[in-house]
Amino acid sequence: MRLSRFYQIQKTLLQYGLDELIPAQWQPWYARAARRCLFWLKNRYPEQSVAARLRLALQSLGPVWIKFGQMLSTRRDLLPAELADELAILQDKVSPFPGEQAKALIEQALGLNDIQQLFAEFDITPLASASIAQVHSARLQLADGTQAAVVVKVIRPGIEKQILADLALMDSLAVIAARLLPDGKRLRPREVVSEYRKTILDELDLQREAANAIQLRRNFEGSDSLYIPFVYADYSRSNIMVMERIYGIPVSDIAALEAQGTNMELLAKRGVEVFFTQVFRDSFFHADMHPGNIFVAREHPENPKYIGIDCGIVGTLNAEDKRYLAENFVAFFNRDYRKVAQLHLDSGWVPAHTKVEEFESAIRTVCEPIFQKPLAEISFGHVLLNLFNTARRFEMQVQPQLVLLQKTLLYIEGLGRQLYPQLDLWKTAKPFLENWVKQQVGLPAIWRQVKENFPFWAEKMPQMPELLHRYLEQGPRQQQALLLQLQALQQQQQHGKAQIISAVLAAASLISASIALSINLPVLASLLGAGAIALTVRALLH
Repeated sequence: MRLSRFYQIQKTLLQYGLDELIPAQWQPWYARAARRCLFWLKNRYPEQSVAARLRLALQSLGPVWIKFGQMLSTRRDLLPAELADELAILQDKVSPFPGEQAKALIEQALGLNDIQQLFAEFDITPLASASIAQVHSARLQLADGTQAAVVVKVIRPGIEKQILADLALMDSLAVIAARLLPDGKRLRPREVVSEYRKTILDELDLQREAANAIQLRRNFEGSDSLYIPFVYADYSRSNIMVMERIYGIPVSDIAALEAQGTNMELLAKRGVEVFFTQVFRDSFFHADMHPGNIFVAREHPENPKYIGIDCGIVGTLNAEDKRYLAENFVAFFNRDYRKVAQLHLDSGWVPAHTKVEEFESAIRTVCEPIFQKPLAEISFGHVLLNLFNTARRFEMQVQPQLVLLQKTLLYIEGLGRQLYPQLDLWKTAKPFLENWVKQQVGLPAIWRQVKENFPFWAEKMPQMPELLHRYLEQGPRQQQALLLQLQALQQQQQHGKAQIISAVLAAASLISASIALSINLPVLASLLGAGAIALTVRALLH
């Protein structure tokens, strides 16, 4: 299965002529010779541009590859405009499967004889289609007799088998990479693939997505920055989800946003604030924030609000990782590179033998040039390359639990670049993070923990006298029992030592008896032999 999928991937890439994307200087003679030998896998779409061929190839390979294209589409600073525009189509315009098939899946999942039993209207033509599912607009008949405009999301049939095949291949390639690549151990490819496997398989369960959306909606209830559509949980299944239909402007439609007078600077700033709020306040963040999943409400363009959909992929952070990241960000924004280096050492992300002064200097070399610059003037491709080189030099390990966070941060940065290139990312994020760190330390944090634990202690308070009396009563007994156990253990150790001594002496006597016998001293040999037997019996009976 894995070899056949590997061949299928290579075949697809070559049939779409994507070997043209590899610069000639990166192709050794043997690679070019091998390509000519595969004459039956020639480019079948020479009339298409290389950008269109890349999009079509990724689309034909399935959801794992489509998501890779979606992420690349947000990195216009790393890709030519033509490539980025084509890959952006993958965000919500993937080729759909037949609407009649979707209708049948909905009826089967909800136990309907006919879809009109629940939906007054159902559009057989998909409203949008993505890598794993597609959505259809409909009007839901509510119990009170009214109707609600909704969208019905349906998982693509048979998609799980293809995803599992790709994941198996990725795992095999990760094993090879971990063994053969110079940075294989540091990059931890198997752990990264395992984290990605969990993420993408979770996305196949729409009941999980519905729960994620409900949680995010509750977290941002009444917010001016983010709105999450209402989910009709009673009509959601593992492969079906019904949710409120929204009518916002796609965040990638810059012309439409500007035409209605949207405050682009405020919109960009709120994108950064929403991200950091989800990560540090809630420890629960939307981790698939590519432009196809983000809209802007049409109401109040001077006070713009995001609308987030497709909550299938979410990330969480434990308290330790969250605190560590916040302190790193704050130290980074304050240009305290010494603290950044020390935090990496304390967390174990770099080896203990690393010299903090050298690591501090390396971080300063990479980061200092990017401060005081708007996004439009920062070459993130160059920055990322330097960061990777620094990580390699200091044997810094990849942290799989943060891969989702890193991917989401790339999405946010790419979104900010499109909306308002003059945005100062550091100036926007710094006050938020400093305030969060202050809340986690000092008297306010202690008082908050006391308030959080007060109900527990209030419940246990009436039991305290009884528990204290029981401890005082049973304490001496427990101490006496422990003392007896220690005495018994000490006696066992003494017996063990005596047995070892007797066994050693018995062996020595036996060896001495053998030597005496060999030099014709039978009397001495007999005495030593008798002594060896006596010592052996003593060791066994002790």
